[in-house]
Amino acid sequence: MSTTKLFEYIDKHQNDYVAQLKEIVAIPSVSADASYRPEVNRMGEWFKAKLEKLGASTKRVDPGKQLLNGQPLQLPPVILATYGNDPAKKTILLYGHYDVQPALIEDGWATDPWVLTEDDSGRLFGRGSTDDKGPVLGWLCVIAAHQALGLEVPVNLKFCLEGMEESGSEGLEKVILQEANNYFKGTDAICISDNYWLGKSKPCLTYGLRGVSYFRILIKGPGADLHSGVHGGSIHEPMTDLIHLMSRLVLPDGTILVPGILDDVAPLTKEEEETYKNLDFSLSDYHDSVGAATTIHSSEKATLMHRWRYPALSLHGIEGAFSSPGAKTVIPSKVQGKFSIRTVPDQDPERITRIVTEHIEAEFRKLGSKNACEVECLHHGRSWKSSPDHWNYLAGAKAVKEVYGVDPDMTREGGSIPVTLTFQDALQKNVLLLPMGACDDGAHSINEKLDRKNFIQGIKLMGAYLHQVAEIK
Repeated sequence: MSTTKLFEYIDKHQNDYVAQLKEIVAIPSVSADASYRPEVNRMGEWFKAKLEKLGASTKRVDPGKQLLNGQPLQLPPVILATYGNDPAKKTILLYGHYDVQPALIEDGWATDPWVLTEDDSGRLFGRGSTDDKGPVLGWLCVIAAHQALGLEVPVNLKFCLEGMEESGSEGLEKVILQEANNYFKGTDAICISDNYWLGKSKPCLTYGLRGVSYFRILIKGPGADLHSGVHGGSIHEPMTDLIHLMSRLVLPDGTILVPGILDDVAPLTKEEEETYKNLDFSLSDYHDSVGAATTIHSSEKATLMHRWRYPALSLHGIEGAFSSPGAKTVIPSKVQGKFSIRTVPDQDPERITRIVTEHIEAEFRKLGSKNACEVECLHHGRSWKSSPDHWNYLAGAKAVKEVYGVDPDMTREGGSIPVTLTFQDALQKNVLLLPMGACDDGAHSINEKLDRKNFIQGIKLMGAYLHQVAEIK
């Protein structure tokens, strides 16, 4: 079937889609903050109601409880939905998430993060616009456009929408495993739109992601915060211990100091090396996207390799320390540092936890400190790699060609979406990452945005993909 009418309809109604995106950006569904949990639940119910209005059957799954900042808290619901059950059609499972990262205007946002704001260049600013509310909404817009035109959606669709992706997808793995041979039975392939183009001008299909292991180091000392004038120089200070330990994790040039961390990294083959050629990626664009020319490596190839195929360790923050404006001469009694390691294929999270813990404990013993040190891996997700030769990717590539007139770049990414591997292993089906947003969207950062063009063309891409899936034998 020609998609011409579908594309024309999407263009004509783009303001309606932007208005819907504005409605859901206004719901501050921050999963990491217990005070926002009602908003996360409200966002899940919004998508559930919208799917039902489109005629989908839905199922609300309770994934259990979590302990957040010492407080027992009900996890947000996993929303399952089915649109179409024709046994003659292929069935595509669509995954997305409706929770977002925290956002405060005082963090440096140029606009209110909870009010979708469009500038003169067509950039739609707002928390969750690109990660992941815009892409999830895109699938619903595709269904609605078909209905408005009296067209049949060419495949059966199943949805799995969660509200904890930004907090490690807690509770989701259990749901996927229990529904693999139940609700998800009959799935032919999986498609996820929760990542980004490699550059700013050319679409890509993504077949690999790094994993993530998130750690904390807790240093406990005196029973209460102390005055540095009275006690400084007389006691082992927890902050001093912590800063030293964190300095023994990674060097400024990105070298990870944990012994054995690279032992399991797959060797670079000539075939893999060829995949780094002719990609839509330049250091100048990358510098623009991060706002500074601070890259460690001097070539595009080396930069991408250290983003895709090598692990990276990043320091994220310190809790318990004095951080407010002004001067306060306090010695904190207890502090904890947070860091994560992005892992790659062949690295085992259990081994990573063991060697990291052993390294930190060994470094702490060298200090001779009388404080206490605890190391904990808060959560981890394995890396993922799919087969880009599968018909699922062929359909995606044809859809990109249809909408954008170019062949997509085939890429891996440095981010982590642990659910990709869970779906692949549990359902034994191919997973395609079909991004909507561009590399400069700023997901997780201030001024997160989704270009109007990417949003509208992305909706067309989703529709074209479904039709290409249906036509592939």
